[in-house]
Amino acid sequence: MNAIDGVVDRVRHELGASRVTLRVDIPGRVFPVMYESLEPGIASIRDVDVPMRGQPVVEHLLSGGGQVVQPDCAAASDDPAYHAMRERFGGLAAQIVTPVRGADGTLLAILSVHDLHGPRKWSDDDTSLADRAVDEIAGLMETP
Repeated sequence: MNAIDGVVDRVRHELGASRVTLRVDIPGRVFPVMYESLEPGIASIRDVDVPMRGQPVVEHLLSGGGQVVQPDCAAASDDPAYHAMRERFGGLAAQIVTPVRGADGTLLAILSVHDLHGPRKWSDDDTSLADRAVDEIAGLMETP
């Protein structure tokens, strides 16, 4: 397990999440899942083919926006593509999505914390933990 895998796994355990993914900016691809930690019994989305370009949360992050917290994903958007993605991701019920930015502000990766069991009120401690994790990941990604 490398250091980034360790951060992703630690976030899942500390938040009691169903799944935590890290989508990385790869030339020619739109943020594929490169790292993933799963609660036992939860299916991987590493190879699930869902176009991320056009998804409201991804577009928000690409335009420079910050962390997105959705306690009830079913009520978060009316976009049919968003709801199709939720179903492909196992009935995504609640999430915290946090951008990993380089020193120059470039979007390097996207850390997503998923709860598949139902709506969830995310605490300030939960969102702060995600913020600290992306700072750690950014440092690991920018270290040669």
